[in-house]
Amino acid sequence: MSLDYSLVKHWQLPPVTQHYTAKDTILYALGVAAATENPLTEADLKFVFERKLQALPTFAALLAGSSDWMADARTGIDLAQVLHGEQFLTIYRQLPAEGAVQGVETVDEIYDKGPDKGAVMYLSRKIHDAVTGDLLAMSGYSIFMRGNGGFGGSAQGQPKPFPMPQDRDPDASLAMITRPEQAAIYRLSGDHNPLHIDPAMARLAGFDKPILHGMCSYGIAGRAILNLRCGADPSRLRKLNVRFASPVYPGETLVTEIWDLAPGRLAFRVKVLERDTVALNNGYAEYAA
Repeated sequence: MSLDYSLVKHWQLPPVTQHYTAKDTILYALGVAAATENPLTEADLKFVFERKLQALPTFAALLAGSSDWMADARTGIDLAQVLHGEQFLTIYRQLPAEGAVQGVETVDEIYDKGPDKGAVMYLSRKIHDAVTGDLLAMSGYSIFMRGNGGFGGSAQGQPKPFPMPQDRDPDASLAMITRPEQAAIYRLSGDHNPLHIDPAMARLAGFDKPILHGMCSYGIAGRAILNLRCGADPSRLRKLNVRFASPVYPGETLVTEIWDLAPGRLAFRVKVLERDTVALNNGYAEYAA
């Protein structure tokens, strides 16, 4: 069954309300490796200690969304061949350490790369405080649908990846470890794809062992940028966009490299130290300078 462009493009996605507790906020921080030292640094303590608790900005990207609708057979989406391609996050207000949020998601566009080349769907979700109605964040993402190319759509107008500086070395970098159990912890924040925990499922997908969630690596990159350019203050991060390039295995070390572009603006990528492989690429961030 081919992807039905008109049906998917105009799919009515109902608002999603999610209540989250301090425990959920701490669990997310642990999932993105915020407590791998003893004693904890002040930079990490506030994300895992209830007496000083603040939410990591990237936690907003996980809240008040649902992709269950994509499993509806009427869409024609081949879920077995779907990959998370890019992640975008714009932050308008600091996320409370606990509370309730409402997300309203829309399908922005679907680009047809052609038969045997796949299709790319872009979606965005406005995240509001469910009590005050304040707009907290906009979470956007792209889905690469390897099995849905050639549905008759256009490839024109697809956003291009943010260009990385080619003429100089990074201005700063920070290495952060992940632990062997990192994926098992991160999945408790809501991504239960067995690819990240079941060795048999990982082998079926072509990996010799389970891989780390891309959004876990994204959260670790967010922590690195907080430490490198925001004084570890979560209220200063404004935007964090990235393209997923290669898988990461739990236990590997992630090195976030940044290039300063202008006050409050930077480019970044994330490399796996042990394999010298780029895991996240074409990254762009904005922050209060």
